[in-house]
Amino acid sequence: MLMHGFSPAFTTELVVGAASVLAAGGYAYAGMWPTSQLFGRCVIAAKNPNQIALTYDDGPNDPDTHRLLEVLAKHKVRATFFMIGRFVRQRPEIARAVATAGHLIGNHTMTHPLLLVRPPSVVRQQLRDCNASLEDTLGQPVRWFRPPHGGRRPYVLRAARELGLTPILWNAMGYDWKPTTPEAVEQNILRGFRGNRQRGYATNALLHDGGQASIGQDRSHTVTATDKLISYWKNDFAQRGEICEFVTPEAWI
Repeated sequence: MLMHGFSPAFTTELVVGAASVLAAGGYAYAGMWPTSQLFGRCVIAAKNPNQIALTYDDGPNDPDTHRLLEVLAKHKVRATFFMIGRFVRQRPEIARAVATAGHLIGNHTMTHPLLLVRPPSVVRQQLRDCNASLEDTLGQPVRWFRPPHGGRRPYVLRAARELGLTPILWNAMGYDWKPTTPEAVEQNILRGFRGNRQRGYATNALLHDGGQASIGQDRSHTVTATDKLISYWKNDFAQRGEICEFVTPEAWI
């Protein structure tokens, strides 16, 4: 049936245009939405609402990665750090301090590009170079990968698998990569946590100990929020007579 008042040609153009918009929206969802699995399987979280993984992107960063390590050590919590290769080259001693403290370390590319729009050759080089930076610094293989901004296509995930890397995304976000307050970061993460808990899932919290532009980015709000979040969760679970289990994503493989 033709739309009233429109010619057949215009109607066809309208339908094709609408289909293109829907296709673009679906592509963006598949390639950017953190919980999408349409382009390939990525680790997000297990069906265990008592588990929480704290993950930090864009380091190593002076001085807030060190400050974050102090908070995590105080609470005896193990976390995951996805590091940018060029910053590892600049501050290898911070990367080694993270590893020495027992935290999991993953590949976050060499320079933090949006891989969704980069050709396969660039994707492979970004992952290989970051792996080399980490492995030269830490003396151990890298097994984990988080794409910058969550951007991925099938060939991004394929390149990761070829290097033995497991992609890790997230289901709660602190929105802490920009100037903000610890209270705002805390509430953002707790909003995701409560939604995950209602659905019966663990929480994989995305936070930032650094910034993609340069070393020296202020992440003091993240450090303070981390301290407050861990204390909140320990008290909240204890009041319900439950145990809050802090894990790294490798527990969900």
